[in-house]
This record gives sequence, C-alpha cells and structure tokens, in this order.
Amino acid sequence: MAIPLACQEQLLPGASLSRKFALATTLGYQAIELRGRGDLEFARRLPELRRARADGVVMPTVCVEMDHFIGDFDPGRSRDAVRNLRSQLSVIAELGGIGAVTPAAWGMFSRRLPPFEPPRSPEGDRRVLVDALGELGEHARAEGVTLFLEPLNRYEDHMVNRLDEAVALCAAVGLPSVRVVADTFHMNIEEDDVPAALRAAAPYLGHVQVSDSNRYQPGAGHLDWSVLLGTLGEIDYRGWLALECRLRGEPVVALREAATVLTGAQSWQAAA
Repeated sequence: MAIPLACQEQLLPGASLSRKFALATTLGYQAIELRGRGDLEFARRLPELRRARADGVVMPTVCVEMDHFIGDFDPGRSRDAVRNLRSQLSVIAELGGIGAVTPAAWGMFSRRLPPFEPPRSPEGDRRVLVDALGELGEHARAEGVTLFLEPLNRYEDHMVNRLDEAVALCAAVGLPSVRVVADTFHMNIEEDDVPAALRAAAPYLGHVQVSDSNRYQPGAGHLDWSVLLGTLGEIDYRGWLALECRLRGEPVVALREAATVLTGAQSWQAAA
C-alpha cells in the first residue's frame, strides 16, 4: 500500500487552502500539512480552517512555526509553547487530523557553536522535556490525536538529534499519544545508518517529513529514496509523508517532480 503524500501549505501557490489543495491533488499529493504560529494564531484561523474542511481539504497534521519551544531555557517561554501546542492539538482534532509536530527546540542552542556549553544540564533538559511531553501527551490523548516529537540536527538543537533519543523520551513519558517524527534531512546528518534507525524506531514512529540531503525537494540531492521508502514499507509504516523543504526551480514544477520521485520510489519497491 502506497504511503500518502502531504505538502506543507507554505509551499503551495494559491490564495486559499481550497485552491492550494486543488493544485496539490493535481500534482500528486493527498493532503496539506498546516503550519502553527505562536500567540494562539492557529486557533484564530479556525473559521478559515473549518471552511477548508467543508470544501474537502484534507489536513492531517500541523507543524509548529514559533520562535520558542517546549525545551526553552526560559520557563515562561516553555510554558507558552506548551499552551500553544495544547491549542494546536485541539484545533487539529476538530479538523479530523492526527496530530501536531514539534521539536524540543529550534535555533536556541547548539553545542557545535560558541559558547558550546548550554546553561542547563542534560538532566535538566530531560526533566523539562518529559514534563512538557507528558502534559501534552495527556491532552493529545483526551483529544484523540498525537503529539509528534521531531529530532533536529546538531546545529539547530542540542537536546534531541537522533531518532533513538526521541524514542527514549517517548518511552519515558509512556503514552501512546506521544510519538516520533523522522525527518530525512536531519537524519541524513545525524544517523549513522538511516534504515537501521528507522527500523529501531518503528514502534514509536508516527510521522515522516521529507526533503533531500540539501533541504531541497526530493530528487534535488543525493538521498536514495527507494531505500528510504523501502524501509518504511518493510516496517509497515502507516502514516504520512509530508513534504517540508525549500524548492529549487519553478515551484509547481518542483512540487510535481518531488511527488513523482516519492511515488516512483514506492512503485519501484512494490515491483521489486
């Protein structure tokens, strides 16, 4: 069974979600992944999102787009990120979606850049993340959706870089409503063996975001999509592939080519 494709909303030309979705379906996508900004902006979009759903737009997931996250060093900013994610989980549940995507943090600190040592210990990082994930996981479970934790590469976050690190946090929380996101760009940097990492994370893998090795659309870099998608088929992955990337070339052409690469890789695997 082919894994369905979603495209993030900001990549699609169009004045409304309905127009974006109409274009997406002609290009080979079956859904739109939404973006959730801070200050409860996602909840304020509810009238627009309800109209889109009434028009048949499929919106399975929302990916946070904020300037602070659950792992923030500042407790107030961490709490605000939790507040926004609680709201986003409720909104995506109303839309019939499956969940919300968040990293531990983005752009806050990297051990690869000065001053190299963060102001909080690894034990403190873990405590903050487990507490936030536990609260959000309980809320997600009550809403019938899932919180997806995304590992980022070492230059964008210092806390959760690999799938096994995200899995360990999910296991510590112990809720089926907290699962892991595999992002092919970050995995290309951080995982020694991408197929092995996917196999090991399989029981916790809930969502996959795709871009090529250079962060452009699939087909613009050097990732082996037949191997990646073959591994997802092998572990019986049942979620979405959400396109999250930059676009090289004319946007519509690039989006069509990406869908062709992803669909073609799956077709090749099915025939093999």
